[in-house]
Amino acid sequence: MKIKMWCVALALGACASAIAAGPVRPNIVLLVADDWGFSDVGAFGGEIATPHIDTLAQQGARFSSFHAAASCSPTRSMLLTGVDNHLNGVGNLREAMPPEHLGQPGYLGSLNTRVVTVATLLRDSGYRTYIAGKWNVGSEPYNLPKQRGFDRSIIQGDTGSDNWVPSQRYLPHSAKVEWFADDQEAVMPAEFYSSRFFVDKTLEFIRSGAHSGKPFFAYVGFQANHVPVQAPQEYVDKYKGRYQAGWAALRQARRDKAAALGLIPKDTALRTMPTAGDWDHLSDKDKQFQAREMEVYAAMADAMDDQVGRLIAHLKKTGEYDNTVFVFLSDNGAEGSDYAGAQLWLATQYTQDIDQLGAKGAYGIPGPGWASASVSPLHSYKFYAGEGGIRVPMIISGVAGMQKNQIHPALTHVTDIVPTLLDLAQVPAPGSRYQGLPIEPLTGSSLVPLLRGQVQRVHPLERALGYELSGNRALFKGDLKLVANGAPMGDGSWHLYDIRKDPGETHDLQQQMPEVFQTMQADYDTYARTHGVLPMPADYKPAQQVLINSLVNYWIPAYRTPVVAFLAGLVLLVVGVKRWRKRRKPWGVQ
Repeated sequence: MKIKMWCVALALGACASAIAAGPVRPNIVLLVADDWGFSDVGAFGGEIATPHIDTLAQQGARFSSFHAAASCSPTRSMLLTGVDNHLNGVGNLREAMPPEHLGQPGYLGSLNTRVVTVATLLRDSGYRTYIAGKWNVGSEPYNLPKQRGFDRSIIQGDTGSDNWVPSQRYLPHSAKVEWFADDQEAVMPAEFYSSRFFVDKTLEFIRSGAHSGKPFFAYVGFQANHVPVQAPQEYVDKYKGRYQAGWAALRQARRDKAAALGLIPKDTALRTMPTAGDWDHLSDKDKQFQAREMEVYAAMADAMDDQVGRLIAHLKKTGEYDNTVFVFLSDNGAEGSDYAGAQLWLATQYTQDIDQLGAKGAYGIPGPGWASASVSPLHSYKFYAGEGGIRVPMIISGVAGMQKNQIHPALTHVTDIVPTLLDLAQVPAPGSRYQGLPIEPLTGSSLVPLLRGQVQRVHPLERALGYELSGNRALFKGDLKLVANGAPMGDGSWHLYDIRKDPGETHDLQQQMPEVFQTMQADYDTYARTHGVLPMPADYKPAQQVLINSLVNYWIPAYRTPVVAFLAGLVLLVVGVKRWRKRRKPWGVQ
């Protein structure tokens, strides 16, 4: 009898434990592409081969109105913390900050101590946590991955590097590229290909804890397709001759495909970007060169997708795939800068010979023309608050109970990712305190009810969602968007659009909806005040500020004597400004 009673008690205890444990918690893979425009993914209307990412879309959900920041560092700060970038310390990219802002509350250029990351929350709840790739939210000791919740890490600490030679700076922002492995200065290989290397390290980390019995969270921060645009030759060869019709034709083709897929309204109108230039006015030689730039760009995205495929194949082989949630997104819209101010430095470090583009030692730049195609059918690109700068592809796959191959057109935001991952991992949101310390509470909403078909929106129509970066600003309310962009993408004034019906921002509604127009401006003023948004200096120009910061932070300190430092800085500034002025005209305009 005693044995029987003991067996019954044991069985009841086991059942209680199973109920307490709840469903098996999923692995989570977060895939972050760099500078991909809205339609660079095949599943969003692009012609680039991205079959593995497309399969995630077919097996999961695409978010056709997902918004991030228009620059890498602010987006990544929100992706990790679920807190608006002005509250988490990354009000702007450090390299683009005017001196009046740097160091002010909200403008540290790195995460502050008032936020906790999703990695910390997952690790503390029993997940093993890994990151490989671009970090860009601070390299102070307290901001390195282990201190921010990651068990294992290999990170590129700043905005980027060469994709073939890890020690090679892509722009002269600092004396060297910052690489860290488990919070220590990393010993990097002499050469690598960045996308393959990051997946290699991710697989190494996952294998290292395979017998722990714990689920994992793996963040892969690709450098593709950040400049310099580079790719293995076999991928470049796949796209030869593909882009001879030019960027306007590609922009139209992608718009048509996105409409056919149901991602945008079928009558979506296109605006011609002021910086794109006229393909037909280019010389044959320039057309050939520009077509090659896009061939390399496509190849780089294709090569990254293959590495995503390697990761997926491993998870299928080990039986982990069916219990893994995938989140894919780009950190901002496509890069449309022409890097005119950096031409002198580039000429001493790289080649732009057409036959070398993509290879080691070559520097590819997509430029404003191809950026206009990458973000199709949207307007503007990276750094600007137009939809092309902040509306990016986002896919979630593998969530239990979700319908497959769905498109969600409602407004969603990068701050929604942390609440979503916590919801899936059965981890409660921390509120305004964590482990006895005050923190900024999460500002986003879980997307799980949307994924499971329980709701149509996660952001109520009356909720205002503000945004600002380098003076370009916006406010969302339901399907309406108030937006003001500086030159050359805008006139600095407010405009009002219905971005669900008009994602290309072609029809200003301020005259038709004057009361809403005024109310949303008041809502933005409230956002700016409560989030500590600082006004930009009157003479602020992003490209010039980056050049000045490079001079002050790297070029002058790099030289031993003040005279040489002054002369070197002066030469760089004069040549850079001259080249910048010369190339301010859109390509093809004489």
